Amino acid sequence: MALDPQSANLIYGLFTGVVFFTLLIGGWIADNYIGQRKSISIGAFLMMMGQFALASSQSFFALYLGLTLLILGNGFFKPNISVLVGQLYEHDRSKLDSAFTIFYMGINLGALFAPLVTGFLAMKYNYNIGFFSAGIGLLIGQIIYHSFSKKLLGDIGSKPKEKNNCKQTSTKENLTDKEKQHTAVIFIITFFVIFFFAGFEQAGSSFSLFTDEQVDRVVGGFEIPSAWFQSVNPFFIVLLAPLLSFLWKYLSGKDKEPSIPAKMATGMILLGGGFVLMFFAAQSIEGSEWQKASLLWVVFAYLLHTIGELCLSPIGLSMVSQLSPPRLASLLMGVWFLSSFVANLLAGYVASLVSSVGPMDIFLMIALVSIVLGLILFALTPKLKKMME
Repeated sequence: MALDPQSANLIYGLFTGVVFFTLLIGGWIADNYIGQRKSISIGAFLMMMGQFALASSQSFFALYLGLTLLILGNGFFKPNISVLVGQLYEHDRSKLDSAFTIFYMGINLGALFAPLVTGFLAMKYNYNIGFFSAGIGLLIGQIIYHSFSKKLLGDIGSKPKEKNNCKQTSTKENLTDKEKQHTAVIFIITFFVIFFFAGFEQAGSSFSLFTDEQVDRVVGGFEIPSAWFQSVNPFFIVLLAPLLSFLWKYLSGKDKEPSIPAKMATGMILLGGGFVLMFFAAQSIEGSEWQKASLLWVVFAYLLHTIGELCLSPIGLSMVSQLSPPRLASLLMGVWFLSSFVANLLAGYVASLVSSVGPMDIFLMIALVSIVLGLILFALTPKLKKMME
């Protein structure tokens, strides 16, 4: 099987687009029929079989079967495991932000090491072995999950909320005024999050291209491959997530913890600050055909972006878990993740302007939009806090 670059990009784009819509379906099924625990198991099994299908051969049939199983499995898995984390702290909401920050760190541990392991196996042997190792990883994860879930989770997530609590309002009845306000907050903040990730995802496009072509990556006579910079963000997350988790817990104990909207506004401003640094990096070599920007601009930009991400992404998971009506928890978590699809579309459009506008102006535009939206979100914080009560 051989694919030309255009066909490969088309398949990848279709895959990343469809995968976000299955989150809504998987969330709805869990909320109404089977609960989060069963959904997670189904999702992990489907993704495992998808990896094994990709490992089985290099035929088009194996490719499309594997991708289809991964799409369906992710729809069952991703929104529901986040909801399950939230349900662990139903009686102590003050720990949610810290819990989701640690949860987010775990995700990024996988993002840091999994590509290294599978990439090494693919290079040393072939891609089939890389996919097979991913399937084995999912199998081991499921064995651990089923071995300890009953002991550690009890009945949490075993059934839809409706069946766990007969006093719960029926899914067919209207939302209460308070639930409507909480749901509105989720959608309002999701709007801001779209713009955050439209900027953040430049790391894989315009940001990466600038680093590859216009940054001096030579350290001690060794030129750092530009692809390695994709590991800087998960590295910083693993390093900083425990510190942020401790900070939120410490401030909560002092009754000084910032509200969820304030944390997320801070995240947007930090993202803008990172792009301000990249603007100066581009400006430092403006008009020069041979000079390259310092590597430190990129490293410190990644640092600000990562702190901003930790102020926003895991906090968003915590917010959805706290505010969602129980009977819509997984569905609204799917909506939260769906914002990433819209953000990626916007990010692609912004990145496409670099060739005509230039990186310096693009970085400045993203910086200004992020900072202004962050300030607007700060201004809305008192109103949003009241709606969240």
